[in-house]
Amino acid sequence: RYLQRHLAALRQVIAQGVPVKGYFAWSLVDNFEWAEGYLRRFGLVHIDYATQERRLKDSGKWYRGFLRQE
Repeated sequence: RYLQRHLAALRQVIAQGVPVKGYFAWSLVDNFEWAEGYLRRFGLVHIDYATQERRLKDSGKWYRGFLRQE
């Protein structure tokens, strides 16, 4: 939902003529957050810190589909 809302807002400002040059999704992978430590996982890719395995989350799958739209 976070990405959906931000990308919808981005489409609106582009339609209004704002010259948007790019967009960076936060965050590609789960990471350390200063206020939350490793408790909050914002990434599009889940990291198992014990094994270092990566798994694409539902949000990452949604974003992939969004980017593939024409």
